[in-house]
Amino acid sequence: MPLPPSAAALRPIRVDEHGQRHATETLADRMETGTDARPASVLVLITPDDEGEARVVLTERAARGGHHSGEISFPGGTTEPHDTGPAATALREAAEEVGLDPEAAGVRVIGLLDVFNIPVSGFAVTPVLAVARRRPILVPSPDEVARILEAPIRHFLPGAPIEIHHRPVEAWTLRYGAYRVDGALVWGATARILSQVGAILGS
Repeated sequence: MPLPPSAAALRPIRVDEHGQRHATETLADRMETGTDARPASVLVLITPDDEGEARVVLTERAARGGHHSGEISFPGGTTEPHDTGPAATALREAAEEVGLDPEAAGVRVIGLLDVFNIPVSGFAVTPVLAVARRRPILVPSPDEVARILEAPIRHFLPGAPIEIHHRPVEAWTLRYGAYRVDGALVWGATARILSQVGAILGS
């Protein structure tokens, strides 16, 4: 059974100076049709806060000058040869980036979400959905993570506010939808994964 799609408004597209769609192919379509991408995984971890509200763990990447420097994302990274699968990659990276102790938090992997190909960085990213029975104690790795965000899941349920933004990219304009979390914009693959999680929980 196919998973529900993410909100259409989050799909980044090229537009002309009048705001009209520039081409029939969206950037999101290109993100889903890569062929030579390197495998990677991210951990979509849902945890309870101290009041029992469900939240999802996000990170703000440290400013290091790369393609995704400073962006909001999930803990995760490139698959290593010794990883036994996407879940192993995601949990290992979460331990490295935010100090996650899966046993202490009672983490249980639920399953995998739709894979996203990201041509700008050459990765095919598998989101690993997991839940924690207890709120984890998280500490950001200073080399990789500027801060940790624990965003309420309700911000990503169907009908949640989506902001529309434009930014120039070389000779054209990119239009994309984004969620606002703790003053930061969450867009691209991260936003679409969150939207898919919201659609699953909302149904």
